[in-house]
Amino acid sequence: MLQYRLQNVTIPCIKNFELECLLRTPLITRKGYDNLTQELDDLWRVERPQVTKKVNWAASLGDRSENADYQYNKKRLREIDWRVRYLRKCLENLTVVEYRSEQEGKVFFGAWVDVENEAGKNLKFRIVGYDEIFNRKDYISIDSPMARALLKKQVDDELVVKTEAGEVVWCINSIHYEKD
Repeated sequence: MLQYRLQNVTIPCIKNFELECLLRTPLITRKGYDNLTQELDDLWRVERPQVTKKVNWAASLGDRSENADYQYNKKRLREIDWRVRYLRKCLENLTVVEYRSEQEGKVFFGAWVDVENEAGKNLKFRIVGYDEIFNRKDYISIDSPMARALLKKQVDDELVVKTEAGEVVWCINSIHYEKD
């Protein structure tokens, strides 16, 4: 059996998904959870039935080895099934983090943060869960070095972010939260 070692703990590895889940914080915002739920619903109720019909139609034409429609749609069906399995496992393991008034003034999960480094470079982003960062340049994962360094800091606090490129000092200009 394949095993992975994480901080002096041996974990038997059954599937890569399980290891991936252990390595990231299972948090998500309400909006992110709703988006993933909507994606799962669309894939399962809309797109998968359409692709299944195309596969059945293409298979009825005969020789599947030279049938591009059959091959493409069969591949697309596998992609949909993989994503559906991933979303189902993911959604059952995630914890939705709601905004609370006690968070005001400090950086916690879900915060929009505006920071500036010594060179004058400004960044503005929201700290969210891993599954929310894709296709968004203004979101960073709670597991990123920047997010970890920012947690529990206040406006005008300085922080040092350690990355592969070295250490960079950042100053927090503003913090705010979306109140759903």
